[in-house]
Amino acid sequence: MSIRPILEQRPASPTMEGAGVKLHRAFGFHDPSELDPFLLFDDFRNERPEDFEAGFPWHPHRGIETITYVLEGTVAHGDSLGNVGTLGAGDVQWMTAGSGILHQEMPKGNAKGQMHGFQLWGNLPASQKMTAPRYQDVQAKDIPEVIDDDGTRVRVIVGDFWGKRGPVDGIAADPQYLDVSVPPGVKKTFRIDTYRRAFAYVFAGQGAFVDAAPPQGILLEKEVAGEELHIRDMSGDRTLIRFGTGDEITVQAGPEGVRFLLISGAPIEEPVAWHGPIVMNTREELNQAFRDLRNGTFIKPQH
Repeated sequence: MSIRPILEQRPASPTMEGAGVKLHRAFGFHDPSELDPFLLFDDFRNERPEDFEAGFPWHPHRGIETITYVLEGTVAHGDSLGNVGTLGAGDVQWMTAGSGILHQEMPKGNAKGQMHGFQLWGNLPASQKMTAPRYQDVQAKDIPEVIDDDGTRVRVIVGDFWGKRGPVDGIAADPQYLDVSVPPGVKKTFRIDTYRRAFAYVFAGQGAFVDAAPPQGILLEKEVAGEELHIRDMSGDRTLIRFGTGDEITVQAGPEGVRFLLISGAPIEEPVAWHGPIVMNTREELNQAFRDLRNGTFIKPQH
């Protein structure tokens, strides 16, 4: 077994999207090879309705998949295919935009006015860029949760983990998407397929991730449960941890425990031409997508 090295640990950056939704972006719109097959990750979390209720009005997507995971509040959605629905707390929607879709996402707070969710963008390979759009809406009750003897809890949204399989399937990047909660003071190791790119996103509590190859000057050596570990400083709320190659990661939970998303996927390793909500392989394909938007042929007939 080999612990994955930590390539980078950084806070998510405040930004604004849609019609004025305040959120934090962990990555996106920079180097698309960094976490290939994933392009963008947003944490939309607010206590004030005026910071999110204008939502994400009608906008196009082509060539990608969007994964929306709601923790608090609701997100109402509608699209150009006539689909409508509402995601509630714990629900997931995996949308394959494929050849093109127009949709809107309108968040609403819970009884206290709070809204919290995540959106991840996954790239599509060239062979699937123009596939028919589709949705997978999954209710919270249908997402399996496994609990280990030490109290560690994992919601398995996509992929196989600890004998359970997530309900979302048929995704191009063959990803694993886990919502992990580790109790206070517990050290826990998680297996990840060696050939996947992987990242963790801490959104509650604190945890220190073990680094396989500690560079000078930025690591601490601490004794935990009788072992000498090279660990990063504690990662807290809204922290991205990007891992290198290996087949497992280890986290030491802080005094309040730690909750994070652990996401991995098989890299596509193809050229990326990206502008706004449209991601293709070449500049000409990108230009064609915008010509289609202008001349009304963006939405392709479904057979």
